[in-house]
Amino acid sequence: MAIWLKRGALADQKAEIDRKVRETVEVTLADIEKRGDAAVRELSIKFDGLDRESYRLTQAEIDQCMDSLTKQDLHDIEFAQAQVRNFAQIQRATILDTEQETLPGVILGHKTIPVQNAGCYVPGGKYPLLASAHMSVVTAKVAGVPRVITCAPPFEGKLAPAIVAAQAMAGADEIYVLGGIQAVGAMALGTDSIRPVDMLVGPGNAFVAEAKRQLFGRVGIDLFAGPTETMVIADETVDGEICATDLLGQAEHGPDSPAILITTSRKLAEDTMREVDRLLEILPTAGIARIAWENWGEVILCEDDEEMARVSDEIANEHVQVMTRDPDWFLNRLVNYGALFLGPRTNVAYGDKVIGTNHTLPTRKAGRYTGGLWVGKFLKTHTYQRILTDEASALVGEYCSRLCALEGFAGHGEQANLRVRRYGGRNVPYAGAVEPSPATAV
Repeated sequence: MAIWLKRGALADQKAEIDRKVRETVEVTLADIEKRGDAAVRELSIKFDGLDRESYRLTQAEIDQCMDSLTKQDLHDIEFAQAQVRNFAQIQRATILDTEQETLPGVILGHKTIPVQNAGCYVPGGKYPLLASAHMSVVTAKVAGVPRVITCAPPFEGKLAPAIVAAQAMAGADEIYVLGGIQAVGAMALGTDSIRPVDMLVGPGNAFVAEAKRQLFGRVGIDLFAGPTETMVIADETVDGEICATDLLGQAEHGPDSPAILITTSRKLAEDTMREVDRLLEILPTAGIARIAWENWGEVILCEDDEEMARVSDEIANEHVQVMTRDPDWFLNRLVNYGALFLGPRTNVAYGDKVIGTNHTLPTRKAGRYTGGLWVGKFLKTHTYQRILTDEASALVGEYCSRLCALEGFAGHGEQANLRVRRYGGRNVPYAGAVEPSPATAV
């Protein structure tokens, strides 16, 4: 039986925190819908300290941000975006239109059509997370989305040059310097200055995530996202330093970011907790990571690999890093997660920043029913049908007529009966009180 050597302390407070966020978002979205740009401007001034005539960046501002970066900075952004674009193109190539003759004379098919307007949120208030521009904008463009707009908050009251450059280089059609609920609300609801989108994507804080949840249905979204989660599954083949480093490397995202170690080695568990304490004395982001570890960090001791897999699937974490003697066993066994990182040579930071897989992933157990953002999220699968012969129409019509009668749908049934009479030459009974037309009666 699994033993918790360390358990998160604030789990009971989560419901109350969520309630307050939910109420704040509801009121704010209603205000944006009612007052549009005026509400957006007030919120931007209040939360980001930024007042502009237009929150859309001009080409001159974009060029100035690009020029402020070094050649190496630009090259590194290009490299990361090339990896994301390449993998998205590989994924896109697996999504094919299809058309098949399923019965003689009956043609069924589907087409994949890109969403026409996508809004990408790029977090940047705490850290300038330019990687989120790669993950959303590049992927949307590979999918063929004609209009992709982005919103990112100012960083320390100013434009963040790296974020702006990443959005522009990724192919964003419109770039806005807006953050929080006001950004998501403006993109989804539209204002006098921002044309609404059909879909919202991208990570964000609790308020951004809740705004997306409340707007779902009016627009599509990528997924319901919460705080960053990381899990390390490890055995005695690795040491406490690498486990602690990989746990704290994600705990620095925010004070509510869970970091969990699952292991079959008590020694590794104890060594990892000691290493966490040591690293928290020297890590520049320890102020955030310490709170996350103390309040949300967990260490779980399991009997064997099978129990580690079972506990991992129950938790269904966003990032699951496997550092065991046989990582492929977990690749073939695990079913609930956002993304897997197999072996000590890789890590979550690679996936977050540069390796090419998408870092917008399911949290809060959503890995039980969805994967993360990928090119397919921007594609809609639409079906169509065509019947080529009179015989096929009459054959399908006879089955349809009888099935409609079972359900009591007279109008549906008459749609079928009309085809049977017209294309099959058979005088089938009329459905319900529908009378035959002299022009179509057989």
